[in-house]
Amino acid sequence: MVATKPPGIGAIRAPLFVPAGQPGRFEKAAISGADAVILDLEDAIGPDAKDSARALLRVDFTDLPVIVRINAKGTVPHDADLAAVAALRPAAVILPKAEDAAAANAVADSVGLPVIALIETARGLADARRIAGARGVVRLAFGSIDFCADLGCDHLREVLLPVRSELVLASRLAGIAAPLDGVTAQLDDPAITFDDARHARALGMSGKLCIHPRQIAPVKRAFAPTAEEIDWARRVLASGAGAVAVDGAMVDEPVRIRARAILAQVD
Repeated sequence: MVATKPPGIGAIRAPLFVPAGQPGRFEKAAISGADAVILDLEDAIGPDAKDSARALLRVDFTDLPVIVRINAKGTVPHDADLAAVAALRPAAVILPKAEDAAAANAVADSVGLPVIALIETARGLADARRIAGARGVVRLAFGSIDFCADLGCDHLREVLLPVRSELVLASRLAGIAAPLDGVTAQLDDPAITFDDARHARALGMSGKLCIHPRQIAPVKRAFAPTAEEIDWARRVLASGAGAVAVDGAMVDEPVRIRARAILAQVD
């Protein structure tokens, strides 16, 4: 039996990756301002250190959701990762290189935890709608750098626009939370992180994976409603029913739905 979605997984905006083999950084991640901590057993851990990193997994260092990114299906560490995560009981598990719904179902059934499916390949994108609807999957995330490596394409917004849009659409069709965007590799300029996150938000994504604590504040700011948006939403909802004009633009029920969504984020 797959566990039901715990409160907060769909509302996570700025989760921070931490190498699972560096427990000294766990508590620092928890007080960094992130709204979840991702203990990474995959890319951050070398092949010879997987076993030792797995033994260091813990969730007792914070009240935040602790998520574990395991190694992909078909890799040597995958089964051992599943066993460790099932015993640890974190808030959720991230399945990298998610390429079909069957793999996501198998992980969910094995660990009894919510699954965040990381779409990182052409095959994963082709099956994104079925993956989003798999039992236990509560959210999609975009591994944009790996995706570009798989396709041999440039990591540019105009190139990845249809991919991000498809993940948003797949999530909406499945009735799960909007996806998490991939990381910004540039670490020394928060403005770049903020701009990337605002772009993702404009497309309908609802959070962004972070790889450094200095990225957390700009990501949170990017996904939070602005003062102007909040003021607009309040005026829209105060305008009454039916079709009316606000700021010279027509307002009807679809516009009010958007206004309610903005104010719900504030609440």
